Amino acid sequence: MNHKLTLSTLCIIPLLSYTAVAEDAVEEASPYTASAELGFLYKTGNTKSADIKAAFNLGYEQDKWRSTLAFNILAKKLETEDSEGNDEFETTDNKWDILTQTNYTIGEEGKNYLYGNLSYQQDKFSGYESQGSFSAGWGRHWFENETSSFFADIGPGVTYDVTRATDTMASESNTNLIIQAQALYTHKFNEHVQFKQFFVARQATESGENSVYKSETSITAQLIDALQLKFALSIDHDTEVQPEFERTNTETSMTLIYNF
Repeated sequence: MNHKLTLSTLCIIPLLSYTAVAEDAVEEASPYTASAELGFLYKTGNTKSADIKAAFNLGYEQDKWRSTLAFNILAKKLETEDSEGNDEFETTDNKWDILTQTNYTIGEEGKNYLYGNLSYQQDKFSGYESQGSFSAGWGRHWFENETSSFFADIGPGVTYDVTRATDTMASESNTNLIIQAQALYTHKFNEHVQFKQFFVARQATESGENSVYKSETSITAQLIDALQLKFALSIDHDTEVQPEFERTNTETSMTLIYNF
């Protein structure tokens, strides 16, 4: 299990709605929102290592359309000794992912929506060279008030995975049908502190094929108008991996977020 505590970024992808904030009370609110995240940790002493993770998030909301786009990248290097005893930095984590979703509101109440979701990930140290998925279906705003909200959607989809070659197994590509379900719960303790719980399951329709489960839990505290501090825990689980790799990976993070 890969469990690390670093000053890094964890991006929780809403299913949901973005609230555009007007620059002043007179101007019309912009349909776009954006935020940038950057986490960095450099250690010296008995152990030398460097971690960096960056992210960019873009949201759009107008009329019946709501869209999100998120890009994340993580790199980690650790000082080691080569065969001749010289110090060198070895890459121990290197991954990036991109995820986008568009919702179209349907019905007079405005609680139901149709969605399309696309994701892609490359992780140099996982059992998969790349993992991609596409899903489309139906979702609903099950409840939403001043302090809490719950959104969930479900639909059929397809995944395209490329396994990583090992000493005993060659790389393979697999295309599988899935059922994807997502849910996001948010709760505001007050105007400065917010809790979020996100979960996504990509369940393979055939036995023996890989299913993916992701959970992201975070607490965000407002520091100033445009700056937030986030504590988060992420859990990723693949049901089918080669024996050399773990099925479950966790990541604990603390990050600063700047909202444009």
